Amino acid sequence: MLRLGIDLGGTKIEIVALANDSAELLRHRVATPRGDYPGTLMAVAALVKEAERQLGQRGSVGVGIPGAESRATGLIKNANSTWLIGQPLRRDLQSLLRREIRLCNDANCFALSEATDGAAAGAAVVFGVILGTGVGGGIVVHGKVLSGANAIAGEWGHNRLSGDESVWPECYCGRKGCVETFLSGPGMKRDHAHVNGEILGPDVIAARAAAGDAACESTLLRYEQRLARALAQVVNILDPDAIVLGGGLSNLDRLYQNVPKLWGAQIFSDQVETRFLKNRHGDASGVRGAAWLW
Repeated sequence: MLRLGIDLGGTKIEIVALANDSAELLRHRVATPRGDYPGTLMAVAALVKEAERQLGQRGSVGVGIPGAESRATGLIKNANSTWLIGQPLRRDLQSLLRREIRLCNDANCFALSEATDGAAAGAAVVFGVILGTGVGGGIVVHGKVLSGANAIAGEWGHNRLSGDESVWPECYCGRKGCVETFLSGPGMKRDHAHVNGEILGPDVIAARAAAGDAACESTLLRYEQRLARALAQVVNILDPDAIVLGGGLSNLDRLYQNVPKLWGAQIFSDQVETRFLKNRHGDASGVRGAAWLW
């Protein structure tokens, strides 16, 4: 069975073709026609048709999107790519490609990829975390994505982070104190500027901390404490076998040593067996997970 996965992002659309043994047969990407819904549909369809032409066979198609499909209407909601909001994306793609399409949130696709043949392969319950421009999450149970009654399972980024009431910033969602406002890349940048009056990105903060800069080290320590508190809430509710990090901030290797040392104080257990893992497939994990929707 040929599995085709599409990662429909805000800046690029990527396709991957996977064989049954998870071998990657083809991968290609094009720029996203930003703000152009009909153009986005045509770009996805063109990628699928060209992949099938090159490989000489028809495949199943899974699509990961930065949002969710409403259970009530079948229309896209909560999408960072705002031109998708309110559109019947799955229905339109099915009409263009003349087959059933499976559609899923991109963080769920990331979690499915890492649970299927990635860092958490074989784990029964996996929580996949995206720490990047935003904060997302996805849940996989026994190899299947858990979407939830409202198609928002895993959306921990818009829970309130307790313990930081004095510095709660407003989130784009209209609420204050969301996990995303602290643990995203822009959140780390904002926190460092708030405390030190200096605007630095996460990569620079990490490099300076490694070189002995005390202010940057303090920023990372605050970040680790917050990440530990936020993930402890997830462990207390979901109790996953593994948590896998993705996104740009997952490249901070110190997180994998420091956060598990901190989260125990917040977790309702005498010991914590949950594994805290770096992703195996990097920025290809989302598109691979879309293929594994079949």
